[in-house]
Amino acid sequence: MLFTSLEFFVFLPLALMLFALLPPGKRWIWLLLASYGFYGALQPFNLVYLGALTLLVWGCGVGLAHTTGERLRRLLLGAGLVVVVGSLVAFKFYDFAAGELERLAGQSFGGDSAISLPRLAITTPVGYSFYAFSAVSYLVDTYARRLPGQHSAGHVALYLAWFPKILAGPIERATTFLPQLSAGLRADPERLVLGLQLIGWGLIKKVVIADNLAPMVDKSFGIAAFASPIDLLISVYFFAFQIYCDFSGYTDIAIGVSLLFGLQLMENFRRPYLAKSTAEFWGERWHISLGRWFRDYLYIPLGGSRTGPVRQYLNLMLVFIASGLWHAGLGYGVGWTFLVWGALNGSYQWAGLATRPFWRRVGAWLPRISQSVPLLALRVLLTFHLIAITWVFFRARTLGDAWLILKKIGLNLTNIPSLLPRFPFTADHYTAFALIAFLISVEIVDERRSIFQRLAAAPVVVRWGLWYLAIFVLLILGRWQAREFIYMQF
Repeated sequence: MLFTSLEFFVFLPLALMLFALLPPGKRWIWLLLASYGFYGALQPFNLVYLGALTLLVWGCGVGLAHTTGERLRRLLLGAGLVVVVGSLVAFKFYDFAAGELERLAGQSFGGDSAISLPRLAITTPVGYSFYAFSAVSYLVDTYARRLPGQHSAGHVALYLAWFPKILAGPIERATTFLPQLSAGLRADPERLVLGLQLIGWGLIKKVVIADNLAPMVDKSFGIAAFASPIDLLISVYFFAFQIYCDFSGYTDIAIGVSLLFGLQLMENFRRPYLAKSTAEFWGERWHISLGRWFRDYLYIPLGGSRTGPVRQYLNLMLVFIASGLWHAGLGYGVGWTFLVWGALNGSYQWAGLATRPFWRRVGAWLPRISQSVPLLALRVLLTFHLIAITWVFFRARTLGDAWLILKKIGLNLTNIPSLLPRFPFTADHYTAFALIAFLISVEIVDERRSIFQRLAAAPVVVRWGLWYLAIFVLLILGRWQAREFIYMQF
């Protein structure tokens, strides 16, 4: 059941009606049942994995709360993490690693592989990466006593299974989610309005922008060896906006739906392509919940920046390589491209860290120039293109395809101005350019002041006019049920 499906638009009103009929203290029970129904509708057997993980996490949490001996508490935490992380690694990488080992053995000894390893042949349960990471945060926060381990099994189950976020996040923290359940769930009119606005904006991002860009991206990346340099360059740009609108559209809908039930989820995107550095992009604007997860549960435990510059650089790279491995999944396969994607982003952080003192001195010497609009715009454009390069490795089927795409574009950069007039642009291209221009305009306006705040202050005629226009655009340009959300498959 996708957010863009007819089934969901039947499911959501029914869920809201029953939610409203129940007393606030009991509403979580209905939401748990609805969440399991939503998740089970995709693949009923996946409920087995979710249920088993929930029982493990809840049991470890109870044990951590009632155990006073530090050694036993560490053993409980370690056992829980080994099962959760180990199962995630096995689901994602075992079959791929087994195939790579067989291939390397065959190359070493010549001819056929000298070894034959068994395969799990198990498809990763949809959304497993997201609720596994939520499970890790619950265990670690309970161990660190940031979170009491006395929560009911039902509350823990709803935290992991909450249907708006289970497939693609945000990776919500139990420290903010569970207290909302304990307080009782109530949806006020202000939250309802904001929730509906977020759902509408998320749908526009997904079915109008992302899914109209996707066919052209798929075509060029699928025939990289035969596509022209301009085709590839356009598709690199289009994919940057496709993945942004696809993923941020999902989280906008997830946050909006949660607000309808009185639950506040964390912000996950903050106009990332307006970032002025790659550090700002990853640290403050893109997939914020994942970035903070890696910061709190990997980077800081590794020592962060407290252990000297060499360890800081190493820790940064380990975090981004781990992020690359986490992203490897069904969406674009499990391969070495994601490792390169992570390492390249880690290298950007190295470069930014190494040059930070220099740019600070430049800013102190030339404050007016460093904060001038032209220079800030140049920094935004540079950051966008650096990130766009990494998206090539994210989207390409193989490392060979990624290098080929970048090589064909790079070697023809000087020729592109003369080739553009002869390129056979179609109506789909012009529509895509217009949609991207519209998105950028909205994001620039939103950067100064939230578009929803502006909308609330607008006259009634303007508000309702925009609502009807949004519905018209969704009906005319929307590609409904065209494809799954990209991050559901990671």
